[in-house]
Parts: sequence; structure tokens; C-alpha cells
Amino acid sequence: MSEPVIDLRLWRQFVAVAEALHFGRAAQSLHMTQPPLTQAIAQLERLLEVRLFDRTKRSVKLTAAGAALLPPARDLLARARALPAQARAAQAGELGHLRLGFVSTIGFAQLPQWVRGFRARYPKVGLDLVEATGDVQLQSLERGEIDAGFMLHSPGFAPPALQHLRVTREPLVLAVADPHPLAQHASLKLAQVLDQPLVIFPHRIVPSLHDAILGIYQGAGRTPVIAQEAIQMQTIVNLVSAGLGVAWVPESVRQFQRPGVAYRKVAAARGSPIPGCETSLVWPRHAAPPVLERFIEFIKPATATRGE
Repeated sequence: MSEPVIDLRLWRQFVAVAEALHFGRAAQSLHMTQPPLTQAIAQLERLLEVRLFDRTKRSVKLTAAGAALLPPARDLLARARALPAQARAAQAGELGHLRLGFVSTIGFAQLPQWVRGFRARYPKVGLDLVEATGDVQLQSLERGEIDAGFMLHSPGFAPPALQHLRVTREPLVLAVADPHPLAQHASLKLAQVLDQPLVIFPHRIVPSLHDAILGIYQGAGRTPVIAQEAIQMQTIVNLVSAGLGVAWVPESVRQFQRPGVAYRKVAAARGSPIPGCETSLVWPRHAAPPVLERFIEFIKPATATRGE
């Protein structure tokens, strides 16, 4: 048997009587006459199947059940009074929940700063952060499991079916194991790099950037020797430190200070430019939830100079 749904008005009337311990004064505070108030309390007691007040001609006292119900009834009324403000805050994007996917490269510096600042400004917005590669984020967006995601891609190749905000643009640098002879040079020429075995992420992870990196070799009339594939940038750098090969990585990966790995700029050769990469916040084309709109508005000033 299901419990009865009790009108909020009855709880308000109960609290008024419980605080005044006088039906006449409680009725006056509620701007009503005493008989309807007495009837309302009787109705509440019937619904609850408990007696809330001991009444005599001289006094009104709370029963044990009534005393136990008073604090949660006050809390219920306080939460009900807060609902209109909460509704307005939710519509303004200042209350709610935001689910963000992100690639590891944005997590080295920018994302922690943005999350810290956004939480300080909007403490009533819950943030769920999920580290995932671009292909996984696209699936999560399609299934509605995340609201937006930070994705790595080649310049100008943000996923076309989504809205996007470019948040960073940076060059690619070469990660080299410290003991490798190439690490002894402050900068490198492309000809020094082309014959080195390559550690790279699979094509499905970031197709546009994978193609751009292979384009470096194709422009020089060469085919890269792919020694190993790995999904995460940290894993790629770790494999470089183990001597499996060199890797083209975003410059921000320098902040992943893996002992035994050096990062070097490589000068482009004629016909083989060194591509850069971008990170964009992407989200579905339908209307963004208010909390996402608020987050986009928050990070836009910080991305204006990074995206140039």
C-alpha cells in the first residue's frame, strides 16, 4: 500500500500550530480562521494515522510523533521555499550538472585551471570529468553520456557534425629518448628524423592528426617505420623513453615531465611542413544545456589568445 501524498499546505499548517502551540495564534499567522485550521490538523492526523497534538481546553502540546516530525517538516518547507530561486539558477546555468570528456593533453595545464575557476564561480554546478580519446568521446556524445568534450585534431579539422570552440593551437615537437644521439641537438632538421622508428597513436583516435603526421613523411617521399602504436600520450612518451622510437606530440606534452625524454623542435623541409594541432571543445548542434552555455562563456576569454 502506497503512502498518501500530503499537500504542502497541511505541513505548513502543522508547523504553524507546532511553533505557536495555540490554534488561535497559529490561525492568525496563517491569515485564516481557527475552525478550518483545526479541521486541517485533524485531516493530517488521519492521513498519517498518528496523533500530533495533545489538546485540552487550556493547552496544546506536541506528542512524541509530532515533535519528531517538526524538524523534517520545517526542512521540507525551507526546501520548497528555495525551489523558485533554484529554478531560476538552473535556467541561468548556475545550478545543475555538467559532464565533460577530455584528452590528456588539455589536462596538463588549461583544464585544471578552468575547472578550479569555474567551480569557484559556480559552486552549485557539479562537474563530471571523463578522460577519453576523441573516438570514445564522439560515441559518448552520440549516446548522450557527456555534454561536451575537449578533442585534439589537426588545424581546421574539428568534427564537422558538432559545434566547436577552439581552445588551443600549438606546434608539434619530437619526443626523443635522452640517450638517443638526436637528443644532443638543441633543434633538428627533418632529414635527421625521417629514418627513425615512430611511436604513434592509431588512426581511429585522431584521424586528422594521424594523417597530418604521416603527411610529413609523404611530402619527403618517405614511408615512416611505425614501431609501436599507443592510445594515450603519456603511454607514447613512456614508450619513447624505453627506446622504441621517436614520437610527434603536441608541445603541451612537455609538461608531462617523464625522466629520460627530451623534446625538440624540428625545422620543416621544402614540401614537408611540420603541422600543428588544435584542441577544441565540441558539443552537439542542438541547444546546449544552460550549464554548458555558462561553461563556454567562462572559458571563452581564456581561449581568445590561445586560439590565435
